[in-house]
Amino acid sequence: MKERPIPFKAPMVRAILDGRKTQTRRIMKEQPPPDARVTVEHYNRIAFDRHGDMQPGKEVFGALWDGGECGLPCPYGAPGDHLWVRETWRVHKSHDILNAARVYVAMGGDTAYCIDYLATPRQEIFWGRARPWIHMPRWASRITLRIENIRVERLQDISEADAIAEGVEAKPFPGPWWQGYRDDIVPGELIHAQHIGETPPDWMIEPKKMLHEPHLDLSAKDVFRSLWNSINGADAWDENPWVWVISFERVTP
Repeated sequence: MKERPIPFKAPMVRAILDGRKTQTRRIMKEQPPPDARVTVEHYNRIAFDRHGDMQPGKEVFGALWDGGECGLPCPYGAPGDHLWVRETWRVHKSHDILNAARVYVAMGGDTAYCIDYLATPRQEIFWGRARPWIHMPRWASRITLRIENIRVERLQDISEADAIAEGVEAKPFPGPWWQGYRDDIVPGELIHAQHIGETPPDWMIEPKKMLHEPHLDLSAKDVFRSLWNSINGADAWDENPWVWVISFERVTP
């Protein structure tokens, strides 16, 4: 069993801690052709001996395509391996130099709870300076994940169930939805207005309850698409890259 670090943004850390996130998608650094048939398995990399002849090399776990002529080792390991989560982190202000205590940005708010032996359990403390995830050492990581499965697919092939496993939820359009007018913004002038709530507000003139329109609902896949673009760039979803799909379970290190 091997251990490798993996970074997560704060919202996704919270989703892992809540038990809502059991999958993550990571862009493959080498992209197979769009229509490739990709398999994920153990295989031997090609090596050359001192005579220049090809020989079976080290066995690795990763993706193969083009009939096995092209391969890419998975940088996150194989099923059964562990991932330790890197995240933006902080220490108690009084230990900012010593790195002796640690708390985590993912808890949110202006204060957080120290989980280090130097403080009373759940003692509220004040943060020191933020440290980026790339500088988090193994000892500071509070989350360890065991890889359950790894596969490869195009990003837009994600199912609704897998989007939920990514830690997001569908967002039905809130209702009821009302349309009408108001005259309290510009004196003597009616302005079209909308409102969401069980009853129309007192200021609404000629309120009309609108029918539910399913196209206004957001599926979990829609929410994941927005999340993906917010992390990877505005057009990242449309690029539809090949991604590693890593299913995991949180374990006690």
